[in-house]
Amino acid sequence: MMTGIEIKGEMKPGYETILTEPALVFIAQLHRMYDPTRQSLLRAREDRKRWWAEGNAIDFAPETSSVRDGNWKISGTPADLQDRRVEITGPCDRKMVINALNSGAKCYMACLEDATSPTWHNIVDGQINLKDAAAGTITLEDKGKSYKLNAETAVLICRPRGWHLPETHIEVDGEEVSGAIVDFALYFFHNARALLARGTGPYFYLPKMEHYLEARLWNNIFVTAQSILGLPLGTIKSTVLIETLPGAFMADEILFELRDHIVALNCGRWDYIFSYIKSLSYDPSKILPDRAAVNMTVPFMAKYAAHVVRTCHKRGAHAMGGMSAFIPVKDDEAKNQAAFAAVKADKEREANLGHDGTWVAHPGLVSVAKEVFDRLMPGPNQLTKSPEGSVTAEELTTPNAGPKTAAGLAMNVNVAIGYIAAWLRGLGAVPLHNMMEDAATAEISRAQLWQWRHHGVSLDDGTKVTGALINEEIKTQLKVWKGDVGDNFFEAGKYKEAATILSDLVMARDLPDFLTTPCYRKFMAG
Repeated sequence: MMTGIEIKGEMKPGYETILTEPALVFIAQLHRMYDPTRQSLLRAREDRKRWWAEGNAIDFAPETSSVRDGNWKISGTPADLQDRRVEITGPCDRKMVINALNSGAKCYMACLEDATSPTWHNIVDGQINLKDAAAGTITLEDKGKSYKLNAETAVLICRPRGWHLPETHIEVDGEEVSGAIVDFALYFFHNARALLARGTGPYFYLPKMEHYLEARLWNNIFVTAQSILGLPLGTIKSTVLIETLPGAFMADEILFELRDHIVALNCGRWDYIFSYIKSLSYDPSKILPDRAAVNMTVPFMAKYAAHVVRTCHKRGAHAMGGMSAFIPVKDDEAKNQAAFAAVKADKEREANLGHDGTWVAHPGLVSVAKEVFDRLMPGPNQLTKSPEGSVTAEELTTPNAGPKTAAGLAMNVNVAIGYIAAWLRGLGAVPLHNMMEDAATAEISRAQLWQWRHHGVSLDDGTKVTGALINEEIKTQLKVWKGDVGDNFFEAGKYKEAATILSDLVMARDLPDFLTTPCYRKFMAG
């Protein structure tokens, strides 16, 4: 009898293979032990945000200087994670899982977070697909085509949701459970032994951490989970995305807290830009230019990347590069070649800096990234290579100069509406304007609109950004979307709902932490 555990989502055929009684009891154990800590850490985020809003600077924590100055290293890296030169990322629908594993990439990050719209069915279907993938038995018959795994496949890594997102369809003792705990627990419980039997292991990408105590929470969960399943300490290995500005100041501390269970840090560049805006939202001296003008070569982003590489290699951990959002362009060879050239240049920058591998968002770009790292990184990694120097708080927080244009504002509105509408339809990764957009890139767009409105930014043509200006642009971009998708799909495609959500987010007095949280509460929690 599963005392205190209730499934509030629909039980479709096959769900019983994932939502088993032992798996649900496992979730309940972790929830009861660790959700109070999770809740306190989320409250601490709010406390820090108020502290920064009062004018106090973000900086390296003095109380952990001994960790940063200490001569320690992580415990070690499994053989199948020594060479990660190209990783592909994407959602967990069945075709994507098979194609990503067959893509020729070294690793596939199966994303239950920013690349997945967390409908109940997306989450549970995703777990079914990952269970079959972990067992090596996943197949698909679709539109007359058969899909199955190649003899050699990418290493499977699962990304659970961040600490902030709930899973309202599972309750324990009348409380909704953390989406992160649900995603981790189901994947680990069902697949750890199957993965180990196939010569790999239960590997995870951990998102959106802001503090070393959040890493300590993950480590404690890992220790408990391994103990419950009777697996040795260190069986779980993780890669942490340094995709928040506060997290960049705690890169050493995060590695230290997870030292028995971590192998790498990753430069999650898009969420990092969003976090920069969010963390410094009340400071008028930290306003960023057009989103297109904030790339990895501008000073504060280049310093961030070098800091991650330097920190990782000092501790014996891999430093993974981020995702170039360009994707192949069909039916336009000139644009397609330009996209490939942009990806190549981005990957050359990463390899020359010392990254041990990189991300792509499309199977068609695996060969582009692989060619670069094969040429510039002949060994399995570059752990002995490290950028010179160090980084200061000022270097990490000084914005770059660049244009602030009406076109940039319009693109932010267009992308935010298009992505939010797709997310409401159940799609978490969406190609828009020849770029792969996920929740992180959409977060930049809506946060920048809020920042420009809040501070009354003047565009390069002299126009002052106001709420009225943005709402007029929302109306204009709704018409653009209607023209692009047609009347019938426009009505069914949730574009009007997306426009309302965007306006509410941008006009809010305080910058909302995440667009996905209110959207989830309103549209998916039932």
